[in-house]
Amino acid sequence: MHLFPVLVLAVSLAFLTSPPASAQEIEVDLELALAADGSGSIDDEELAMQRAGYAAAITDPEILGLISSGLTGKIAIAYIEWGAPTSQHIIVDWTVIDGPDSAAVFADALRTRPRAAYGYNSISEVLAFSAQTMDVNGIKGLRQIIDVSGDGPNIGGRPLDSVRQLLLDLGMTINALVVASANGGVNGPGGLPLAQYYEQYVIGGPGAFAVVAEGREKFAEAIRRKMILEIAEGVHGTKTAAEALALARRLGQSQ
Repeated sequence: MHLFPVLVLAVSLAFLTSPPASAQEIEVDLELALAADGSGSIDDEELAMQRAGYAAAITDPEILGLISSGLTGKIAIAYIEWGAPTSQHIIVDWTVIDGPDSAAVFADALRTRPRAAYGYNSISEVLAFSAQTMDVNGIKGLRQIIDVSGDGPNIGGRPLDSVRQLLLDLGMTINALVVASANGGVNGPGGLPLAQYYEQYVIGGPGAFAVVAEGREKFAEAIRRKMILEIAEGVHGTKTAAEALALARRLGQSQ
């Protein structure tokens, strides 16, 4: 993807700039920005658990099978942790995943990089930041997905609805992983269930969905399932969860 429309964003996303498109852009089936909650409500143990879950998922044979059988046989991913409106941090920069070796490099880096995010839950700012990194990463994906994990509603930053709508107008998909808090809470503003909040106000675009991780013991499996669903849909165009899971299982057996 390139030439993010900075003029359109002059008010809401004025800090973004875009270099000229490069003739050397790497073509992949999918650009996937993993925007993981690193806010103050996520303790160090939960943060490590999140990272371990994503590291395990990207090296999973079923997920690698989905990737390798795509049109180009590769996707690009980046891992971003976020918190306050001024706190968005690339933990592992854009990496082309084309097999077990590149997946292992990404996973190892993810497990070992230091924590950086602070403050609370500006979903709007991490959406804008993730889109901007896609714009300048030198990669051209057939699909672009931003995958936001969070344990609360949007707090601070630019209006979520306007940032979200702009990204949807650009053809991006926004998915979500709703993280239950340590005490099991999953309520959003005004008592609205947090999953419902994300479904109504955060996710959008072709094939968009939200998954809930209920409890630490289920977190890694929720991440794995979510990544299977979005990679299968983004790379292979699957329409249902059952279709995606069956395809992943079949392709994983050949790895």
